[in-house]
Amino acid sequence: MTQDNGELDSLVRKRIRALRVAQGLSLDELAARAHVSQSTLSRIENGQRRLALDQLVTLARALDTSLDQLVETATDNVIANPIIDAANAMLRWPIKAQPGIMVVRQRLTNPPPDNPARMRAHTGHEWLVVLSGTAILMLGNQRFRIETNQAAEFPTMLPHAIGAEGGPCELLGIFDNAARRGHKNGDDEPRA
Repeated sequence: MTQDNGELDSLVRKRIRALRVAQGLSLDELAARAHVSQSTLSRIENGQRRLALDQLVTLARALDTSLDQLVETATDNVIANPIIDAANAMLRWPIKAQPGIMVVRQRLTNPPPDNPARMRAHTGHEWLVVLSGTAILMLGNQRFRIETNQAAEFPTMLPHAIGAEGGPCELLGIFDNAARRGHKNGDDEPRA
């Protein structure tokens, strides 16, 4: 998608105002953070003052965002198709804005391993929600029963494994880059 300068200018001004309002900042508060006058900031938001690159950088920092995010216009790749991993009965979607973060949908049919030696530990962090069925999360010396619509979040340095209880269950998980690397395997054993 291409935008002319007028559309981009208007979009950036709307984003500045929207971010300011969403963060609960008054014109005076954002102006102080950005080291500009309140009237200058007001004119920037209302299109009565030219947008200068140095001011955009300062405003982006003051709004806890980046210049790239403030001026981003690409909406071509909004829809993402899954990567199919049939061997492990899962679908994966990379998150474009956060390289290394992966969303995974997995169907589990086996219970978690009985042997603690089969639990894995690795660097990283995981978050998962049970979409249907019941999952059992073995985490360290504890056993957690996770029902439909319940979520779990844990550091993956704790030995862990996950499986189904009483029939198949489906999970949706978010793995950071380290956790995703720790889960690359060729076997079919159920794990988180």
